[in-house]
Amino acid sequence: MATKHEQILQYIDELPIGEKISVRQIAKALNVSEGTAYRAIKDAENKGYVSTIERVGTIRIERKKKENIEKLTFAEVVNIVDGQVLGGRAGLHKTLNKFVIGAMKLEQMMRYTGAGNLLIVGNRTKAHEYALNAGAAVLITGGFDTEDEVKRLADDLQLPIISTSYDTFTVAAMINRAIYDQLIKKEIVLVEDILTSINETIYLKTTDTIEDWHEKNRETTHSRFPVVDHQMKVQGMVTSKDVMGIADATSIEKIMTKNPMTVTGKTSVASCAHSMVWEGIEVLPVVDDNNRLEGIISRQDVLKALQMIQRQPQVGETIDDIVTNQLVVTKGKTKNEDVLRCEVSPQMTNSIGTISYGVFTTIVTEAANGVLRGYKKGDLVVENMTIYFLKPVQMDSILEIYPKVLEVGRKFGKVDVEVYNENVLVGKAMMMCQLIDRH
Repeated sequence: MATKHEQILQYIDELPIGEKISVRQIAKALNVSEGTAYRAIKDAENKGYVSTIERVGTIRIERKKKENIEKLTFAEVVNIVDGQVLGGRAGLHKTLNKFVIGAMKLEQMMRYTGAGNLLIVGNRTKAHEYALNAGAAVLITGGFDTEDEVKRLADDLQLPIISTSYDTFTVAAMINRAIYDQLIKKEIVLVEDILTSINETIYLKTTDTIEDWHEKNRETTHSRFPVVDHQMKVQGMVTSKDVMGIADATSIEKIMTKNPMTVTGKTSVASCAHSMVWEGIEVLPVVDDNNRLEGIISRQDVLKALQMIQRQPQVGETIDDIVTNQLVVTKGKTKNEDVLRCEVSPQMTNSIGTISYGVFTTIVTEAANGVLRGYKKGDLVVENMTIYFLKPVQMDSILEIYPKVLEVGRKFGKVDVEVYNENVLVGKAMMMCQLIDRH
């Protein structure tokens, strides 16, 4: 039986795109308290199929697929630019495919403006009207209003006309930034992108017996299965170790590992790899917010996905990418010694213009990564790191990083990293890393 929260989410999901939603209306329609309705609406907003706009309300928008994550809805644009909707609010759920900056003559502007576009322009009423007739929404910068007939036209065509107090350059930068952030999100592979779905997942019920385990084992040659109760909630995991030497009639519930580690679809694959390596786990059940089984993910899936990510061309750069791209490998004094050089760019500094602690951590991690790769093919997970010396390093300085392997085993590595600026020691760190084999 679905919980009230799930029922509300399902109700919202089934509403037509563009429909307005209110706490009161949902509370009344589903006979729940306003608090429960509010929490579910917030959850739907986090899941990306509802958007709340000041002075307009909450509307159902299109749920984004990974492929078209770089498309923004007009509702999202309103929130990005702190805008006010002057007309055409019935079209806020629509997505824009590109934006056009109207800093040219009217005829040229119209040549570039088409259906599904967003024209960013100042107080040029004729341009507002032409753009709407061409099927484009309008974003008026500088806090200007527009004429009543333009607002009526926007309402008739269901194309939003939005006003913002920011100037054109700032608005374009804000929208670009929002698209850029989403591109970075798109590149982060989540469990939901690679899991074995519930339809293909073999699982056991708490009421099953060891005999059922043997049967599933013969059918699939797998030995690890999640165990669920009658509500499909995950109660345990069972492996070949658990069933060894146990009578066939024994209930699975008696021998399973209770409260197993689980992940959700929104967990990143990298964090999954970390948990699996740490705990020595081969298979993890994937659950929803109510602990119901949604599928499984295996160590093989995770490692394959991690290798695939590393081969992807990067589109949106994270701070780690920016730092890593600055590192250049050069030869040290002895022939086996590798030295990394790195220039401290403005993005890598803190508010007072010296290297930020987080960036320093990334540099030493990357250096350890590089030096351990010479010993082991594969990836590493930092278990602990001690930065026991750090001097301020200012912008535009050139750093030289010397990683030294102190010890390396089959599953771990210990690395000492020294960082110099103009032959003066400015940082020192020690790291313990777990090594992940790529089998």
